[in-house]
Amino acid sequence: MNALQRTSDLLQLGHYSPQTSRNYLSQLRWLFEYYPDTKPSQLTRQMTIDYLVYCVKTLGSSKVKTKMAANAFAFFFRQALNRPYELPSILFSAHSAKLPTVMSPDEVMAIINSINNVKHRAIISLLYSTGMRISEVASLKIADIDSKIMRIKVVSGKGDKDRFTLLSESILVELRAYWLQYRPLVYLFNGPEKGKKYTTRSIQHILGKALKKIGLSGKHYTIHTFRHSFATHLLNNGTDLLTIRSLLGHANLSQTMQYLHLSEKLMRDVISPYDLLQDIGSSPLKTKSSW
Repeated sequence: MNALQRTSDLLQLGHYSPQTSRNYLSQLRWLFEYYPDTKPSQLTRQMTIDYLVYCVKTLGSSKVKTKMAANAFAFFFRQALNRPYELPSILFSAHSAKLPTVMSPDEVMAIINSINNVKHRAIISLLYSTGMRISEVASLKIADIDSKIMRIKVVSGKGDKDRFTLLSESILVELRAYWLQYRPLVYLFNGPEKGKKYTTRSIQHILGKALKKIGLSGKHYTIHTFRHSFATHLLNNGTDLLTIRSLLGHANLSQTMQYLHLSEKLMRDVISPYDLLQDIGSSPLKTKSSW
């Protein structure tokens, strides 16, 4: 059986997401093309490492893409070839301490207001109002919207976990207006083909066009920035971390705690000890008398 087809079948058997499956198969296809005279079953771990080095040095692959490729190779070796594969530990060293980028509320509103298409505006508004990931919005079905108790069910999110998130009054009004105009059948946002869901690439294109229109393309905002902004703005408005963790579907609270560093409200409410010193700084310094 073809190596790619064998891997594809195993990915389906393991219920890997369509996005992960596509990424893994693409990485493997490029690896096989790099070694055209070697059968996939005869590849060695060292050959995959040499290929990763080539990707970084010659193609300028990011750490995220390199890690994805390494994971794809590990899956192929372990599952398709039934051979051990040790991931390069250097790729999985401690994460950097970079904070996520967050939009201001004014920027979010400017982006949404710049979109005239009802469907496109509903997609972007939903991303911000729920904190959902791009793949989760693309896979959202009409049946997942519960207007009676004002919540949205996120089915098979990251880690294949279900959760609930907010359904705001404002977004419900927008979604109803969108539904009346487009009449989707199964997926909330249909693609060009009947019965097919909207693609994540199309959603990214909507944001890119909006950012360019209002002059924010230089800030390198992405769809995921809406998720970070959702969490940070909730925290600024007084929502506790456990609730935010539940809405985002974080496995660990430590993932949610990063937003503490981004909260403007928390920074405003904290009084520097230097400011407290000023209350006593105007009074004369009392020294002990000598004996």
